[in-house]
Amino acid sequence: MEPNSPAHTDSRQKALADVKVSVVIVTYNSEEQIAPCLKSLHSEVREVQLETVVVDNGSQDSTVSIVKSQFPSVVLLDTKENLGFAKACNLAVQKSTGDFILLLNPDTVTLDGAVDKVVKFALAEPSYGFYGGQTLKEDGVTLERSSCWGLPSLWSMFTFATGLSTIFKHNGFFDPESLGKWKRDSVREVGVITGCFLLATREAWDSIEGFDEHFWLYGEDVDLSLRAKKAGYHPVIYPKAKVIHEIGQSSTSAQKGVWLQQGKVSYLKRNWSAPASFLGLILLNIGVAVRAFAYGLKGDQENQWVASWKRRSEWKNGHTKGTN
Repeated sequence: MEPNSPAHTDSRQKALADVKVSVVIVTYNSEEQIAPCLKSLHSEVREVQLETVVVDNGSQDSTVSIVKSQFPSVVLLDTKENLGFAKACNLAVQKSTGDFILLLNPDTVTLDGAVDKVVKFALAEPSYGFYGGQTLKEDGVTLERSSCWGLPSLWSMFTFATGLSTIFKHNGFFDPESLGKWKRDSVREVGVITGCFLLATREAWDSIEGFDEHFWLYGEDVDLSLRAKKAGYHPVIYPKAKVIHEIGQSSTSAQKGVWLQQGKVSYLKRNWSAPASFLGLILLNIGVAVRAFAYGLKGDQENQWVASWKRRSEWKNGHTKGTN
């Protein structure tokens, strides 16, 4: 679908008060985060209509009971199993009815009317299709850089393999996926908007059929952003929409490392040509090995990179829990 097609321009005519936003939150053992997340969301949305859908991926703690008892207006989908992030999001979107879809992590706190602000921007600039914001650390001031990244490339994989992206961290040339020293403080098109705070028009989401459910956890937002670009959309960061984001609250460092590498492998295999993905996978393995070796020399056997290298048999083929 082209960005300037009628489906995109129709939403421009709507007043903010007439717009419904379906907020999708996927939880997994999120009992400490979900109440602050939902309280901040509901208190900070003042202009748009709000529909909140929480999908619980088989939590073993009190997440479900907290949502049921404290937030009765929330649509709760209790799957009683871990569907994976991509599939759970798609399920929630299917059950939702909003003009816009907002993916929101349970470990976020919404600040200063962030949802109203990003929707207002999206109504004024519908051709982007996909929108992110500025994520901050727990103090609500310090930048937390994970709201967006650059798309992976053979160059970025090379700088990862050689350690240049670590030696020259946040350098726009040697660490391109970091987007350099940019503080996410200006409107800017980006390669990847992460799923912690991602707004999409319903038309844009449906036109690329949401997440690829092959991705179980991690990598799905990179794949989504690439497919959005191929469809003619322009993922963009709108910095006036701010949220606090706590990284990695639902997984151990070692397990997260395995999932991250699975996501990277799947992304390369599903989106790059065979020769490029073959080279990319070699560079990925070298990069993990180099970091594991470096931390091993320091005696840090518990480091995420050391664990990832030891468990490479679990990620060398990419995601295996999703659909093919």
